[in-house]
Amino acid sequence: MNGELYHDDAIRKIYATDASSFREIPLAVAYPKGKEDIKKLIDFANVHGTSLIPRTAGTSLAGQVVGKGIVVDVSKYFTKILEDNVNKKWVRVQPGVIRDELNQYLKPKGFLFGPETATANRAMIGGMIGNNSCGSNSIVYGSTRDHLIEINTILSDGSEVVFKALDQKEFEKKCELNTLEGKIYSGIRDLLQPEEVKNEIESQFPLKSINRRNTGYAVDMLLPMVPFNENGTLFNFSKLMAGSEGTLAFITEAKLKIIPFPPKYSGLLCVHFDTIYESLKATQIALKYNPSSVELIDHFILECTKGSIQHIKNRFFIKGDPKAIIVMELRRDSEEDLENDRDALINDLKSNNYGYHHPFISGEQEASVWNLRKAGLGLLSTIPGDAKPVPVVEDTAVTVDDLPEYIREFNDKLKEYNLECVHYAHAGSGEIHLRPILNLKTEEGNRLFRQVATDITFLVKKYKGSLSGEHGDGRLRGEFIPFMIGEKNFELLKKVKKLWDPGNIFNPGKIVDTPSMNSQLRYYPGQHTPEFPTTLDFSKTNGMVRAAELCNGSGDCRKTHLIGGTMCPSFMASKNEMDTTRARANIIREVFTRSTNFEAFNSKEIKNILDLCLSCKGCKLECPSNVDMAKLKAEFTHQYYKSNKVSLRSMLIANISKINKLASVAPWLYNFILTSPLGDLNKKILGIADKREFPKLNRFTLRSWISRQTHGSGSNGKIFLFIDEFTNYTDVEVGMKAVLLLNSLGYQVGTVQHKESGRAALSKGILGLAREVAEKNVSIFSELVNEEIPLVGIEPSAILTFRDEYPDLLRNEMQENAKKLATNTFMIDEFLAAAIDKGKIDSSMFTDESRRIKLHGHCHQKALSSVDHSQKILSVPKNFEVEIIPSGCCGMAGSFGFEKEHYELSMKIGELVLFPAIRETNQETTVAAPGTSCRHQIKDGTQRKSYHPVEILYDALLPQFK
Repeated sequence: MNGELYHDDAIRKIYATDASSFREIPLAVAYPKGKEDIKKLIDFANVHGTSLIPRTAGTSLAGQVVGKGIVVDVSKYFTKILEDNVNKKWVRVQPGVIRDELNQYLKPKGFLFGPETATANRAMIGGMIGNNSCGSNSIVYGSTRDHLIEINTILSDGSEVVFKALDQKEFEKKCELNTLEGKIYSGIRDLLQPEEVKNEIESQFPLKSINRRNTGYAVDMLLPMVPFNENGTLFNFSKLMAGSEGTLAFITEAKLKIIPFPPKYSGLLCVHFDTIYESLKATQIALKYNPSSVELIDHFILECTKGSIQHIKNRFFIKGDPKAIIVMELRRDSEEDLENDRDALINDLKSNNYGYHHPFISGEQEASVWNLRKAGLGLLSTIPGDAKPVPVVEDTAVTVDDLPEYIREFNDKLKEYNLECVHYAHAGSGEIHLRPILNLKTEEGNRLFRQVATDITFLVKKYKGSLSGEHGDGRLRGEFIPFMIGEKNFELLKKVKKLWDPGNIFNPGKIVDTPSMNSQLRYYPGQHTPEFPTTLDFSKTNGMVRAAELCNGSGDCRKTHLIGGTMCPSFMASKNEMDTTRARANIIREVFTRSTNFEAFNSKEIKNILDLCLSCKGCKLECPSNVDMAKLKAEFTHQYYKSNKVSLRSMLIANISKINKLASVAPWLYNFILTSPLGDLNKKILGIADKREFPKLNRFTLRSWISRQTHGSGSNGKIFLFIDEFTNYTDVEVGMKAVLLLNSLGYQVGTVQHKESGRAALSKGILGLAREVAEKNVSIFSELVNEEIPLVGIEPSAILTFRDEYPDLLRNEMQENAKKLATNTFMIDEFLAAAIDKGKIDSSMFTDESRRIKLHGHCHQKALSSVDHSQKILSVPKNFEVEIIPSGCCGMAGSFGFEKEHYELSMKIGELVLFPAIRETNQETTVAAPGTSCRHQIKDGTQRKSYHPVEILYDALLPQFK
């Protein structure tokens, strides 16, 4: 095949799970490049009696892409938007197109694809068809099925077939074909034609008034069509394919209906409630006002957001500790209509005594509310311990009128087992995602997993609801389908599967013939979670392995550069699943759970898959489960070195501060050697990329320069400056201007003798050295630094070690001192931004000349602070126009981009957003970047010099202030 086929253990383990509770090692993993590759895989499966598991982003919650066959991942190469016709309102795409990226493409044309899942920034059209995804706006847009026009497929015999709308004559012509396609059409006709079959479907399937019904194959959706209804709509097998979970045919293209933008004016009424029941009753009132979505967030999720670095800022509208918040979105054609309907809805709710707080959010802040809601799935995994909210009955749907009583009975049932439940999502559609908290590592947890599923199945049937509203049946709900729709109808579904896929090669064990729903789980009864002493403190997650287990597979790390954010830069460049944070967490969990501690720490599988982690810390912020892969990598590498030799390159990098200190005695000689043939030889010996230049030493150090300066008046207070190892030796001019700026602004700059930050040692997993550095620096600064006299640093990666790694490296009293010190430690950008807020700095002190600035933020700054601080200080001069480049990681990441084997990927990451954004600017535009690695990468990638914000700000000071 032209694509790629992998069968090594590491890749198979990575693909053994999705976002569900299931785990099964596949036979192999394929990345087909075209339809011919898929045909070859189909032929192989038929000949060798194996199966194919179609997969896109792998975010399915019912085990749809878990199995023992060949996983066929189309997310890498089947990613093209093929054509569109806005006049006829359609677009044709391949199955690996991401939903949000499709809408970015359609936006300039004034159209969008309606269904929006919580995973829309990485969920792909193929997966959305497979699960018949709906999302938060299904009140208006319905499900993916409602937007399917036609589908290009490859059938189980390798034939290519397009399924689209057919009239009666066209349908009959298809039935006459002597092909598998013809047998499918005639077979469906024969299966569904008898009146008793139609009656059985009508009486046993979920209520038609439930839009989110996704139980089994959608044969009920075929009955209103010709030939089964002579006055019906055109026949279209696309409706059956939606929700079929890749079990009937392999989708290669889809033609989708697109719709014009919704009304321009919008706002979110975020009503706070004291009970879940009250919130659901209020939902019934909200629907009278034609909202575009009505979404629930419960107290479990709200509590999790309190500890989320990313989402704490999104809680701005929350008052008190509500048991539930219902987010009601209103969209109208005029601002006046929006305000009138908002007021009417609020008055209606208040007159019924529903809600104690009714904030209305509009404009840019709406995105923050939706981000809070969408984060629910990942945030739930942050609950400490082995008991987690489990996807087991999270997808049930009933009518909105039945919803309050259904949820009351649901919770009463859980009380019988002393269980609590998380509630979130689609109240306006009659579907609340419900996750009981279970420990699947115990016999009791495994038993309750099945018992709860069984009991709630009976409850859903009582309300004639659907066991799956949008997440699908998969292997989680398949065995309950016979009860939900009746044995006769279930036998019909089995015949449908046999008709389409006689060899059972497409995703077997889903929907029909599923194994027991509490078998082959990610966590098994009696599972031992290894615990062992670590150098970094993993007590918050109850150990290192549980820190990896925080990953629930939601796949937020699969965002591309078009979506934005930092996580995960290596995946953004390679599009390989093995380069995601999820894959790294999976391999750590797999290896540590199924081997001894010592074997695991010597694992080449883990080492190889962690190799392309840049330790950017993007996952620490952007992963809703807060999986901190940089921390996991540092600890694993440290432990790995106990059984394996540390490379010379890693040892030299970890000790770069000592090397620079020695070399600073004769910097001219050191710089000469770097640019001589001896420097090239060193590169070859150490494995440094030929195209990289070593940073040259300044002719004097920052420390020596400061020793000759006055320390400022101190009229605005005193600070201690942390002189990091980069600024002291190579970026001295940045340090000089930082000191001059602080002095000019009225700050006394104090310095003391201290150690380097330890950043280089941390990046290489030399944690013993890093701990020594941390102990000495904390001992020194904890005696000097307080709320009145903070510690301020220039290089983000260095100063932020005080906030992030130092508390994890230390223990007992020293750890407490480190935590206290961290609260009074700031990037210089943060410190100056706070001074602006206090009125100590204003625009009158700076030039009124115009300047355009493009700003690239440092990864650690984004994860642990904010680029907004840099933008704020650069915007103080009144005519400075500052624009943040929507870039993720620059690709350098300390020494990563210098290393020969990583150079190409490093530059590829830079080319995603950063380099093109800078090349598009004219030479008069100033490029700003707080990070020394970023400035080096920008120079190598664009031949443009970039500046630390303090350099730009000092140069903008009026002469009388200097």
